[in-house]
Amino acid sequence: MKEVIAIIRPKMVGKTKEALDALGHPSITALSVLGRGKQKGIAGEVDIEYRPHILEGKHSGMKYVPKRQLSMVVKDGDVDAVIKTIVDINRTGQVGDGKIFVCPVDEALRVRTGETGESALV
Repeated sequence: MKEVIAIIRPKMVGKTKEALDALGHPSITALSVLGRGKQKGIAGEVDIEYRPHILEGKHSGMKYVPKRQLSMVVKDGDVDAVIKTIVDINRTGQVGDGKIFVCPVDEALRVRTGETGESALV
């Protein structure tokens, strides 16, 4: 099993969730996060309410950029399809398209039933 963590633009979350659901992966965790890369902010990405002192830097650009973090645990054999789907939906060719990280997962446990391993994922 692997955890796929994707950091994407807020406005792309809906399309990404729909595509992952159609692929057979409806279970995700989504978080609002702030961060930044080399670009130091993308003004067009901020269409949400925010506290200016958090996002505005002292020099040029934004101190932090609002993004969304999607996290899901998938079977090893599904990782490539999940990554391809996320990339296909989110790649614009512009700075700020996002990042994807893949981490090993040693165990999963469904609390309600006690199922473990891959059977706890479905």
